Amino acid sequence: MSDFELDLHDTAVAFADRSDAEMREKYRLFKLMGSPFLSGIGMSSAKFALSLGLPIESIIKKTVFEQFCGGETIEECEPVIRRLGNSNIGTILDYSVEGKTTEADFDATKDEIIRTIKRAKDDPDIPFAVFKFTGIAPLGTLERLSAKKKLDAKSQMKCESITARVAEICQTAYDLDQPVFIDAEDSWIQDAIDRLATDMMSRYNRERPIVFNTIQMYRKGRLEFLKESRRQAAEDGYHYAVKLVRGAYMEKERERAEEMGYESPILETKEETDEAFDAAIEYSLKHYEDMSFVNATHNETSVRKLAMRMHERNIPFDHPHIFFSQLYGMNDTVSYVLASKGFNVSKYVPYGPIKDAVPYLIRRAQENTSVAGQMGRELKLIKAELKRRGLR
Repeated sequence: MSDFELDLHDTAVAFADRSDAEMREKYRLFKLMGSPFLSGIGMSSAKFALSLGLPIESIIKKTVFEQFCGGETIEECEPVIRRLGNSNIGTILDYSVEGKTTEADFDATKDEIIRTIKRAKDDPDIPFAVFKFTGIAPLGTLERLSAKKKLDAKSQMKCESITARVAEICQTAYDLDQPVFIDAEDSWIQDAIDRLATDMMSRYNRERPIVFNTIQMYRKGRLEFLKESRRQAAEDGYHYAVKLVRGAYMEKERERAEEMGYESPILETKEETDEAFDAAIEYSLKHYEDMSFVNATHNETSVRKLAMRMHERNIPFDHPHIFFSQLYGMNDTVSYVLASKGFNVSKYVPYGPIKDAVPYLIRRAQENTSVAGQMGRELKLIKAELKRRGLR
């Protein structure tokens, strides 16, 4: 491995499974999304039109939905699962239904999450399952639990239902030997999620890593939380498993803190966030033999750092405790090049009814226009591949 190189801009590898027509469409869509005005207006208009019952689902499905989602059902995701699998990239089926409020809806979402776990069983192309607490629990109850407020009888019943749903998901994952991620969410509900995630790890990670919590490193104090969580797991005798991300709700977090008059939980600068994220990865790599971790980032610097550190330390690229992960439809160069070198790589593949997936798609449109240089990088790589193929 002395001549190891990692060219994260190798478009021939990244787009090998894309036809010329698909590349042209990808270019057109990303160019459109490169305009904050057009992407914002477009997705907001789509949400409004869907609320009025206007027949635009087919337009959404053939454009932004097809770029960032696998389909409306697990069955519709099968071609994406196979396509990614053929390039040694795993699929994480992410049921992206949000904003539900009834117990019946929460139970239905829990049942669908369990379907993803069962679909993943014994399929090497689906290494993980995933769920969000807000898909199976009312926001208000999560907020009260995080604030450690006294619960009335109604809230207590809801709390018991939340715990039962989470336990059923994690028990299924354990029974089928199928690891599952618990995604991170807003800071004001995260404490409740962390506590229950820790309880599930303590219960189900005794023999192997089944339940993974998620830590958003753009939050203050999260590096210390990571270290303390690993120490607690070592002391209590279970395998600590974590997905490390920078974070996805920065504007929302800062606006709420300002409106409500408390200190923002978000680090002040991008540089501080980068340092915290890389420190978390370095700490996890130091302890990789007794913990599992996922480097879930699109940041090329952070990806390269971990890959090179594994190379320098002669850690097998496919070590079962170390993973990389990105979102479907984004940073394909990173995912495909890593996979071509033998690293463990997976893509989050959201799916669900189009009308329910619009909030997720709006976030992707906003993320692509708000992250400094993200659209420019994506477009530059797509244009480079088009040119390489003689299409420009």
